[in-house]
Amino acid sequence: MADEGSSPMGGDCGRYCPSFHQTVELLGRRWNGVILHALMAHAERFSEIRAAIPGLSDRLLAERLRELEREGLLSRTCPVTTGAPRYVLTAKGWALQPVIDSISSWAADWSQVAD
Repeated sequence: MADEGSSPMGGDCGRYCPSFHQTVELLGRRWNGVILHALMAHAERFSEIRAAIPGLSDRLLAERLRELEREGLLSRTCPVTTGAPRYVLTAKGWALQPVIDSISSWAADWSQVAD
């Protein structure tokens, strides 16, 4: 049986877990989850990511991409051949795929978005 202060998932944070809170805040920040979802669908260029997410401004997309890069979830590269920056998930970013897939599955089953 798990200790009262430990999580059934193996965590040891008790009632309040700072690392869980930080992660939920990062993923829950407006647009971050859908940006990660677009990157997992192989959108790599700024314009591809923007096209995949209606309603997201260029300024906010640039801000969120910088934030996700600072967190180590993606890397920005500038190929010499095209000069256009590409954004690719790092191993840390790809490790979120089961989480993003689970949220997507839950949304398909339970979320009711008005058309």
